[in-house]
Amino acid sequence: MQPKNLKRLLRALERQGLDVTYNNRTYSVRLVNSPDAPVAEVLLPEDFPVEAKALKQLANLASVRHPSGGCVCRACATPDFHPGDAGVAIGSVIETVGQVIPGAVGSDINCGMRLHVVDLTIEEFLAKRDQFVERMKGDYFFGTRDVTMTAHAMQALFQYGVPGCLDAMLDRATGSVVKSDLQQLAQESERIFLGGSMNGDWKLAPEELVPDAGLVRDGGLATIGGGNHFVEVQQVDKVENRPLAHAWGVREGQLAFMIHSGSRNVGKYIGGMWRDKAKATWQKGLKYPDSQIFPLSIYSHPELVASYLQAEATAANYGFINRLLLAELLRLRLREVYKDVEAPLVYDLPHNITLSEGEGWVTRKGACPAHTGQPVIIPGSMGAYSYLMVGRGNAAFCNSASHGAGRIRSRFDLSRKGASQSETELGLTGVDCITLREERRIEEAPAAYKPIQSVIDVQVEAEMVDVVARLSPVLTFKA
Repeated sequence: MQPKNLKRLLRALERQGLDVTYNNRTYSVRLVNSPDAPVAEVLLPEDFPVEAKALKQLANLASVRHPSGGCVCRACATPDFHPGDAGVAIGSVIETVGQVIPGAVGSDINCGMRLHVVDLTIEEFLAKRDQFVERMKGDYFFGTRDVTMTAHAMQALFQYGVPGCLDAMLDRATGSVVKSDLQQLAQESERIFLGGSMNGDWKLAPEELVPDAGLVRDGGLATIGGGNHFVEVQQVDKVENRPLAHAWGVREGQLAFMIHSGSRNVGKYIGGMWRDKAKATWQKGLKYPDSQIFPLSIYSHPELVASYLQAEATAANYGFINRLLLAELLRLRLREVYKDVEAPLVYDLPHNITLSEGEGWVTRKGACPAHTGQPVIIPGSMGAYSYLMVGRGNAAFCNSASHGAGRIRSRFDLSRKGASQSETELGLTGVDCITLREERRIEEAPAAYKPIQSVIDVQVEAEMVDVVARLSPVLTFKA
């Protein structure tokens, strides 16, 4: 079955310089003037809009080549595909050989998802909901959290990620972590993608966060961030793969909490710096790429490629710890209010990152790894289901899956028109959103997002992932 007005749509896209074909829910796109670039494939449900701007951004990314050598050899996009603000479409996945592209990841390095389950019933939770919410508002909104670190712990955080930071905390715990079960945190690192540790270098971190001695009070640690980032309390609504769910500690009726955040200002610092460096190293006298996306080649600047990957890893390590601390603050508050709860980690994985895979690198922007047997977390909006999935390792989509539903309306559109719409029109009826900013509630309303069920179904049919469990929202914290 083809989308309505397909021929008219393809002709319109061709007039914008795109060579586009359609077959079985997959759009294949390439720039008309870049016949040597790989054809990028976009998997979309039949009823989803096709956004020319996003297609153009993906085709631009697929055509990036360094004049000294290096190219994109494969490109695709997941069904949460939509335009990105920095010229790279959200949902883009590229495989590169001989080059890396700092702009393809951007500044929200190691933005990702983290999921815990809690042996509390919904009735038990709601009975003390207000006490819990007030404590979390202090931590997440009013700065009452204490995530003080020693200088040594901050250096270890950037250098080695979760294992390094926990080792330093075992030597000298500071802040709220003195109340944490550090042994539990160490054991849970096995449930973090790559163990929560990449090859960083603390000397590449912002200087003020890595002093030689003393204590560091970093205002960015354990913060949610703006936009679509959130911390959400959920209920395990339905389990579809019982053996796997049991192995992961997930059961129907459990409470859960899901965290979506990244490397915050550290990612902005490193991402912005390296976008500028890639542009600055472009060969003098050579025309800039039309896309303004600048790669780094191992043939002309191998040292810069290595330095960029280590800088990205440094920010990624911070992102892993940021999510860990967001979760740990919540877990500590749960224990204060509801007493003896373990709240184990199910999984933590990134969706904005460059990883060494195959002969080169795979860069995912708003798409997550979905290797065979690996847990995958795909959130809906705060008024829709979220899903715990398992990867099937589909090579046609670079072993990837979507990182969410994907926006269908921009924040500008919602802030401009949303205030005049009813709660029902915005999809906010019955949504328990905890925020200090009413505009955030409107910008992130369920009406801003594509239907999550279609996003899930099309990926299951394409054998990218399978459903393990479905989770329904209870309340959502939005900064």
